[in-house]
Amino acid sequence: MTVAIGIGILVAGGVYLLLQRGLVRVTFGFVLLGHAANLLFLSAGGTRLREAAIVGTADPALMADPLPQAFVLTAIVITFGVTVYLFALAASRHGGDDDTERLP
Repeated sequence: MTVAIGIGILVAGGVYLLLQRGLVRVTFGFVLLGHAANLLFLSAGGTRLREAAIVGTADPALMADPLPQAFVLTAIVITFGVTVYLFALAASRHGGDDDTERLP
């Protein structure tokens, strides 16, 4: 239940920041949504109810499924790559964010 509340707060904050005008705020919203997705994957894996997925440490029937953990690692790499790209886009606008309109 606590993880579900945390996921809900992260999604709400991420959606709020995605709806803002500045590209840096949109990037932070994307990061929050990435963290929410990672928590969702880990909670779907059922690691709370099972043993660690390390061969030789527990009975194979009691081990957690390692596939959601692999999904989380992949999602972390993808989120990091997109975050760096969005920050590069924000920085390429001559050091400023797109909060204010510039006169020609």
